[in-house]
Amino acid sequence: MTNVVEMPPRGQYLANEVALLAGVSGERIGQWARRKYIRASQSMANPHVYSYQDVAEAMVVHELLDLGADLRSIKRAIGRLREREGLDWPLQRHRVDLDAFHGTVIEHGDDGRAYDIGGKRSPEQVVLDDRNLTKIANELERGGWAARIVPDLKYIEVNPDRLGGRPVIRGRRIAADEVARIAGMPDGIDILRKDYEISAPEAHDATRWWNVVHELATAA
Repeated sequence: MTNVVEMPPRGQYLANEVALLAGVSGERIGQWARRKYIRASQSMANPHVYSYQDVAEAMVVHELLDLGADLRSIKRAIGRLREREGLDWPLQRHRVDLDAFHGTVIEHGDDGRAYDIGGKRSPEQVVLDDRNLTKIANELERGGWAARIVPDLKYIEVNPDRLGGRPVIRGRRIAADEVARIAGMPDGIDILRKDYEISAPEAHDATRWWNVVHELATAA
C-alpha cells in the first residue's frame, strides 16, 4: 500500500456553512457528525468547527446517498477505509473508486473488479461495470453542491485560504451571500458596481448560487 500524507485541516466552517456547501440541512450535518460519518476536525467544542476537507467528505456522503447507498453501509465503508489506510478523510481520497450497488458502498479495485466495502460481512467480490463518482473537489471549489445544479456558475469560489473558506466572488474577498443580498435591493446592481466593483454577471451568479443553496437548505 502506498503511504498517503494528508494535508492538515484548512478553513473554518460552522455546521450551517457546511450544510450550504454540501447541499443538506444543518441538522443533517450535526447528525452525520454525531454518528461519525464526518468529523469536525477543527474543533469538537460547542459549536463544532469543520474544515474544508470535512465539507468535501460531507459532499461524498451526500453523493453516495444519492447513488443509493444507505448510511449504515457508508459508515462501515468509512471504518474499513480508515482501518486500512489510517486516513482522516477516506471518502474523498477514494471518491473516484466508490459507487453504490443494491444499497451498499462498493470500491472499484485496480484489478478491474468491484468490492463490497459497505456490507456487514468481509468485503465480497462483485463484478460491475466501472463507474466513477463526479470529482468532489471541483464542485466544492465552484460553490459546493449548488454547482452541480447550476453547472455554468463562473464567479463563485470556495477557497479555505480566502475569507476563511466562505464562498466568495472568484478572485475577491467579498462574500457571495452578501453580494446576493445587495443584488436583491433596489438599485442593488448599481451599488455593487459603484461601491464594490462587482459586475452584473458576478452579481447574477451570486444570486443564482444563493437561491439554490437556500432552496436546498429549506428542502433538506
